[in-house]
Amino acid sequence: MSVPSRRRRWFTVCALTASAALVAIPPSAASGRSTSPFGVRVLGQQAKEREQSVGAMSPHLSGDDDGNEADEIAEGADQYAEARTSPGVVAPGAYGAAWHDLTHLRSTGGSWRNITDLPYNSDDPRYRDIDSNSSGGSGYVTGRMAAIAADDDGYVYAGSAGGGVWRSRSGGGHWRPISDRLPAQSTGALALDGAGRLWLGTGEATTNSDAYLGSGVYVLTHPHHGTFSTRSRVGGDELESTTIHQLRFGGGTVWAATSEGVWSHSTKRLSGPWKLEFAPNPGFMPGGSQADEPDAPYKNIANDIAIDPKDPSRVVLAVGWRSGDDYNGFYTKVGGTWTRITSGLGDLPADAGDVGSVTFARSADGSRYYAIDESPSQLKTNPDSGLEGIFVSKSGSPTGPWTKIADYKGLAADNSALTTPGYMPGVQAWYNQFLAVDPSDPQHVYAGLEEVYETKDGGSSWSTVGPYWNFTFPCWNIDPAKQTGDCNPTTHSDQHGVAIGRYHGKGFVFVGNDGGIYKRPVNGSQDASGHATDWTSLNDGTIDTLQYYSVGIGKDLDHGGVSVTGGLQDNGQSILRSNDKVMGSNFGGDGGDTLTDPDNGCNIAQEYVYLAVQVTQNCAVNDGGWTTDASKATSYSVAPADNATSEARFIAPLAADMKDGNTWVAGGRHIWVQTHGYAIRSGKEWTSVHDLGAGRSATAVAASGGKIYAAWCGPCNNQGFARGIAVGNADGTGWHDVSLPVDGTVPNRYLSGFAVDPKNADHVFLAVNGFSRHWTEGPGAGVGHVFESTDGGTTWKDISADLPDVPTDSALVTADGGLAVATDLGVVYRAPGRSTWQRVGSLPAVAVLQLRTSPDGGTLYAATHGRGIYTVKVCDLR
Repeated sequence: MSVPSRRRRWFTVCALTASAALVAIPPSAASGRSTSPFGVRVLGQQAKEREQSVGAMSPHLSGDDDGNEADEIAEGADQYAEARTSPGVVAPGAYGAAWHDLTHLRSTGGSWRNITDLPYNSDDPRYRDIDSNSSGGSGYVTGRMAAIAADDDGYVYAGSAGGGVWRSRSGGGHWRPISDRLPAQSTGALALDGAGRLWLGTGEATTNSDAYLGSGVYVLTHPHHGTFSTRSRVGGDELESTTIHQLRFGGGTVWAATSEGVWSHSTKRLSGPWKLEFAPNPGFMPGGSQADEPDAPYKNIANDIAIDPKDPSRVVLAVGWRSGDDYNGFYTKVGGTWTRITSGLGDLPADAGDVGSVTFARSADGSRYYAIDESPSQLKTNPDSGLEGIFVSKSGSPTGPWTKIADYKGLAADNSALTTPGYMPGVQAWYNQFLAVDPSDPQHVYAGLEEVYETKDGGSSWSTVGPYWNFTFPCWNIDPAKQTGDCNPTTHSDQHGVAIGRYHGKGFVFVGNDGGIYKRPVNGSQDASGHATDWTSLNDGTIDTLQYYSVGIGKDLDHGGVSVTGGLQDNGQSILRSNDKVMGSNFGGDGGDTLTDPDNGCNIAQEYVYLAVQVTQNCAVNDGGWTTDASKATSYSVAPADNATSEARFIAPLAADMKDGNTWVAGGRHIWVQTHGYAIRSGKEWTSVHDLGAGRSATAVAASGGKIYAAWCGPCNNQGFARGIAVGNADGTGWHDVSLPVDGTVPNRYLSGFAVDPKNADHVFLAVNGFSRHWTEGPGAGVGHVFESTDGGTTWKDISADLPDVPTDSALVTADGGLAVATDLGVVYRAPGRSTWQRVGSLPAVAVLQLRTSPDGGTLYAATHGRGIYTVKVCDLR
């Protein structure tokens, strides 16, 4: 979950924060230590920032997205998309071709071992320091769950944002992956049809910080036993390199709402191409006359399809970009032509400015249709919420008339945790939506936004059965003897998927969110506040879809072995000590880069977003005593000044000097250096050693022996995209821009990482993101993904050779001179003295964002963005 540029720690797609009124921090708090409850996660601060940001969002890829994009998820979306597309757009087939080439590379020896396939407790009582979200009430978590399906035989299917589809045969838990053979592990939609087949639409469509494109739609005929394969793809490649929001069925047809319009296909004959039913702006489609325009990806977005159960030929399409466009609206066929509905909808808006992201749900008996609508105009102008409302069509027809049955103010009044102006229910309605109707009761509905809501009377009254967190409620306290004080456990925040199924004859509702998957009885119990008393986390450790940005390794001085930490999308930072059976969370929010002292794994620096850096020297072990005595806090806020001025990237680069672990480098608009290592206590201890220039921000930094390499972009989107490299010294001397002419020497794309030869600081490798000219349109797209310099960055040589055309995210030089590179589809390796590449192991098609080695250099760690952390022995890479 992401609170608007909100500094919420646990968010970005998570949540857990305490209001400033919860606990008072004495004015004697040490310098540099956060002096608000839960540090950067205070809702009041988040709300203020969002209110100030209305109408002043940062530019989006399209260049004309004037919605409120200050919130963390939206800004992260920009950065993630920019890294993979700027200065153009990705053509269909890019990921599929890259996956084919990667799987045909010769493999190294060795095999990957998952070390995070165990429970991850977001409420671990060991870590209740000032910047932790422990005690919020979400319990065991895993990575974002985008879609869910369930049947009446106890089978549950969970589709993750980046780690594929998982199956449980026991009503949740004891999970097994079932889509590892597919070239895309990003889920957009899951649905069971009337014949019991499981349909998978790949490509997550939440338009958030790290949504990946997909490779089409697949069907599993016997989902109780089988697994998806490439042979089970429906149709041809029409839906490749799209995202799929929903799959709906009616009259022997399956409908797909995608990022490139609405498509249909027969459910009986699965071969043959998909039919394009409707694209509001066909000229912007691939192959169209305007396909190369910067805003082309936002011109044909479809969100959902509603099919009249009494007449499957009557179909309503919900179409539109979340931040608004002239084509936004509801469409139906009139005289054989798709036509915008301009009247007769009742309370459901017809105006383009009030129709954004939409979700439909109908009752099993066909008597009612429900809808959630996010409003682009609200997103732009209302600091409290972007929600237009929740609606019902009591006629059962998707054409209405519709009646509004909930708005954000009413939901906030129903014992929501989101009652602070500037951050109220539906503030992320463009990102968080689900709807499900109880099959046995058309008036019993579950709705998901940031929280989970339930009505049993068709919307006349609502209960917040899954509040955002428990911090704001009187029942909460930080007591380590309790998970969440005297409150009942809740779900993780930011809701995306829902399904209702049965196990051993009992009905359950399953919800998917930024923290994984949870369940409760369909007709469960509530306390006096309307909060559910019976949520169960199904994130039992057998399902690992954790989305890491980074990984850090240091010696575990207390237990032997090593301690492993990692920054996560909306699940803070995980910490795995050598004797742990359960991982803990010692920092909240979005975890970006991680620095861990190789000689002491409890010396940790963790980056939130925009260079908001926290440091601890005791693993952030704390019993919460800081709430009454500020001196007991052992985590410190040490952000460089670019954090306060918003001149750093959402996930900004942070690195330690390879030769001096006490010298750190951080990149925003400026290159910052501090030399106190983990003893730093204040952001004032950073020194700006170089100004990259107005409008520029660092994308990667590396340092060895005082020599610093810094890559930047600015502008960073399609509108005049530019990139460059600056080189200089930690003492501020010798800084200069490297000449990078747009001639293919180093392509005009996002520069994502450096790897410095530990034996020679002038010998450096550069990882370049995005696709080559073949897959990325636009001037100066260039070719190549890995480059080498032997003269300190003055000149570069393309060493990509037979490397597949896939975005590369980071690189690492091994102790013997080998080169390991992390890509969007796994890890590749170039052995010492070789010029060709090998595939390392057989990971699924998951993005690997960072590589690190153990303190002794013998083990390679890979931080994947969807399948946890993996290791392989370096000596086996032969």
